[in-house]
Amino acid sequence: MKRWRWWRIGKRLRQIKLLVLDVDGVLTDGTVHISSDGTETKSFSILDGMGLVRLNKAGVIVAWISGRASGATTARATELKVPHLIQGRIDKLAALQELATALGLTAAQCVYMGDDDIDAPAIAWAGIGVAPSGSMPAALAAADLVPTRPAGLGAVREICEHILAAQVEHTST
Repeated sequence: MKRWRWWRIGKRLRQIKLLVLDVDGVLTDGTVHISSDGTETKSFSILDGMGLVRLNKAGVIVAWISGRASGATTARATELKVPHLIQGRIDKLAALQELATALGLTAAQCVYMGDDDIDAPAIAWAGIGVAPSGSMPAALAAADLVPTRPAGLGAVREICEHILAAQVEHTST
């Protein structure tokens, strides 16, 4: 399992133009609540949302790729003005590569954060791959970084802050 400290990958963070996130188990703690009437709810962190808003303002593109379609995911993505929401895609690597190609970006310009076996190929392909600490072993093995905060409770914000700090440092030098 490869791991780099944040300060050792600062140069790579400065190249990032696209942050792509899995939803369940990354933006949430992985829990889906389904009521007896079939309605679904999820909990999203306000901390993570603020990080994504700040990235967007800084010109870093944000995308979400989820293996399952969800009205709660659509509502939160709409609220945060996430420009690229891809749902119902099990092949996360293909979805990530298609998006990067459409945006004219290379793997080195992408961060992908996921937590499960189906995320591992996308984590490995991205210039910087990230997996929350509670991820499945395949995702952790493919990851370059593991945030200290848990999924759904600031793990995404932690990544956003490091991208923003590296990019601010780059523009001020």
